[in-house]
Amino acid sequence: MLDKDLFALAKGSGKYVAVTVFVSVVAMMLNVGITACICFILSLAASGAEAREYVLPSALAVAGVILRVPAGIGINRIKASLGAKVKRELRAKTYDKIVELGVRTTEEMSMAGLTQVSMEGIEQLDLYYTSYLPQFFFALIAPVILFFTCVFIDWRTATVLIACVPLIPVSIVAVSKYAKRIFAKYWGRYTSMGDAFLDSVQGLKELKIFKADARYHERMNEKAEEFRNITMKVLVMQLASTTIMDFVAFGGAGAGIALAVTGVVNGYLSPWHALFLILVAVEFFLPLRALGSAFHVAMNGASAGKKIKALLDVKPPVWGKGEAEDGDVRIEGVTFSYDGKRNVLRDIDMTFSQGITAIVGESGSGKSTVVGLITGALRPQQGAVTVAGKTFDCFSRESYYSRLAVVSYNTYIFNESVADNFRLAKKDVSEKEIYDALEKVNLASFVRENGGIGKIITEDAGNISGGQKQRLALAVNLVADKDIYVFDEATSNIDVDSEAIIAANIREVSKKARVVLISHRLENVVGADKIYYLKDGRVLEQGTHESLCRQNGEYATLYNTQKRLERGYMQYAKGGAL
Repeated sequence: MLDKDLFALAKGSGKYVAVTVFVSVVAMMLNVGITACICFILSLAASGAEAREYVLPSALAVAGVILRVPAGIGINRIKASLGAKVKRELRAKTYDKIVELGVRTTEEMSMAGLTQVSMEGIEQLDLYYTSYLPQFFFALIAPVILFFTCVFIDWRTATVLIACVPLIPVSIVAVSKYAKRIFAKYWGRYTSMGDAFLDSVQGLKELKIFKADARYHERMNEKAEEFRNITMKVLVMQLASTTIMDFVAFGGAGAGIALAVTGVVNGYLSPWHALFLILVAVEFFLPLRALGSAFHVAMNGASAGKKIKALLDVKPPVWGKGEAEDGDVRIEGVTFSYDGKRNVLRDIDMTFSQGITAIVGESGSGKSTVVGLITGALRPQQGAVTVAGKTFDCFSRESYYSRLAVVSYNTYIFNESVADNFRLAKKDVSEKEIYDALEKVNLASFVRENGGIGKIITEDAGNISGGQKQRLALAVNLVADKDIYVFDEATSNIDVDSEAIIAANIREVSKKARVVLISHRLENVVGADKIYYLKDGRVLEQGTHESLCRQNGEYATLYNTQKRLERGYMQYAKGGAL
């Protein structure tokens, strides 16, 4: 019922919980005191007491009412402060963890799932800390205090009441295992529905083109129906357990009341003492009854909390604290596997010096994995990746990334102005520097004619072409002035003119930096200073384009095949025969 992992997840929340429990106990004792004063006043009235005898109990009752109001307000304010603190800290931890993981992605959670858990999941987890935890400790303390308050009046009634109290947590435990499974499925269905919705929205254009929107509509309905069914199961479970707890609570209170009435009938209990016990009997069960209600909310939040904790427990790549130095990047005897079973790279050696070093090979040969190793997102199981002779644990990620730039076919352009995208790479970039970089990629005229550098780039660069997007990404990285540039399929899926512009800038950059060029199209790497040809995770061939062609190996075969296909396509485009 009390998850230590979740309790430790929000460090510092313990004092808020303790204060909330303390104030709740004070509020309960004020309620008991007010009840005692009222019963005493009634006993005075029945005995015909003088007016002055009413003064003290009346004053105490009024004081109790006056103090009870700020106590209730105080509880709500403490809970609000705790909730705000928990949400702020958990969101900060979640964001920091994503940043700490760097360019590595989370394998266990989709983007939609990550968004849902980090937003609504934290909201649900907030209720775990603000409602469930304080109520859990209060429910343990309150019946014991009430027992020692009532036992001096009538030990029989007090014993019956305290004996019935544990029946509520027993009923909670009885449904807890089933509840955990239900809520785990609930969040699974919820994130699955979110994935399907996000997928449909992002691919809406393709769905319309292929006339598959109706089919995806049915799929979305199926996901929604699955979520509705699991939601109904949650509600049924909550209603059933609430009914059980109500039966136990009111049954226990009824037993105590019946025993108090019996005491009056048998003469061993005064009517006013019996009235006090009757009024207080419900207080025995209200804390645990409230705990039972908070339990369902807690299970929902706990399910989300498990996912958040799983994200926070992902081990990030290890970095050091030193400063990265300018020097060659080397991959030495590296073997790498994503799952620990199948090696994606097998004992490879590569050196990236000033100039252009190209990595080529068929899909699945390990090119993208090499990029992950160079950026520090992946770490090898065997061998080492070094920069200027030092491994990544010798210097900080910030210092290394200040020397590294990655330009790929899907480099993200932010929904900001052109200038703001440049400022991400260089805070103090001048307007002249921006236009100089845009000139290099043949975008300056376009930007000037379309609102200047204040032009807003819409989401996913929807208001510019694919070639313009990739050239803009290159221009942004050019102003950053890095030591190492990684171009990962930076010229794929764009027009010939844009490809030529990017290729020319790559050659220019290589005169003063280390350029790592990944490309499926071998024509793009002809001028590289060194080419590594990968196959099945191994460096099969290496050398310049000319030397590899002279070897007449697999690189030469693949290059010649691509050339024949390109010539055939050009003939077909001009209306000739293939």
